[in-house]
Amino acid sequence: MLRVLTYANHYTGGSYGDALQLAAATNTTPDVNKVLKVGALKYGFGINAEQEIAKGVGLFMRLGWQDGKTEDFVFTEVDRHASAGGQLSGAHWARAEDRLGVGVALEGLSNVHRDYLASGGSGFLLGDGRLDYAREEILETYYRAQWDFACGRIALRAQLTPDFQYVRNPGFNQDRGPVRFFALRLHLEY
Repeated sequence: MLRVLTYANHYTGGSYGDALQLAAATNTTPDVNKVLKVGALKYGFGINAEQEIAKGVGLFMRLGWQDGKTEDFVFTEVDRHASAGGQLSGAHWARAEDRLGVGVALEGLSNVHRDYLASGGSGFLLGDGRLDYAREEILETYYRAQWDFACGRIALRAQLTPDFQYVRNPGFNQDRGPVRFFALRLHLEY
């Protein structure tokens, strides 16, 4: 299955380039909040492909791009994104509802976004006054175990999912990391 998304958001936001120009003219640290414009435009696209290649074996691929000129305001600060991975059904080892998954992602920033952060600017998630830019690289793997059972006349389902993420250059800064995240999710339904 292939899905394509395009978008154009009109909002009150600032331009990284305008913030850099104002900072240079006033000899200050760039601040995108000082150059807000009503009707600022942020546009981009996303492509998602998913395919079952054999019974219980699926692959996915995602690409995303946004203009990277105007400030980000939701989700995360990423201007370029590529990811791929797969999921394997537990049917291959007699646990049909279990899933084993792995994915990798590469994420980047536009040149003007990098320059803004390297000059000391801050976004809603990024910025500590110094940026030694490098692409963010992520590996994630998980195992979801599922149990279905009955308690009297009530059907119950429990899922327990240990998850591991390894991130190189977190926040697009090669002076940071790598970092490792461990998580455990519990999902119950009745």
